[in-house]
Amino acid sequence: MTARCQVTGRAPGFGNTVSHSHKRTRRRWNPNIQTKTYYLPSEGRRVKLRVSAKGIKVIDRDGIEAVVAQMRRRGEKI
Repeated sequence: MTARCQVTGRAPGFGNTVSHSHKRTRRRWNPNIQTKTYYLPSEGRRVKLRVSAKGIKVIDRDGIEAVVAQMRRRGEKI
């Protein structure tokens, strides 16, 4: 699967690694993606989400119901 957060949409960043000799090679910075299970009381079921550390903080702040509603408005299937 891709390294993309389902809540915030964070994806890998790309750039260069610069060595001591100043030689540049391509690299990527992956977001801290984790699989978390949340309980949706309105539907009486659990959902598994691939979220970044920032996405977990957003869910803690806004609540899982609000975040799932926002994801569904974007057209994402849960």
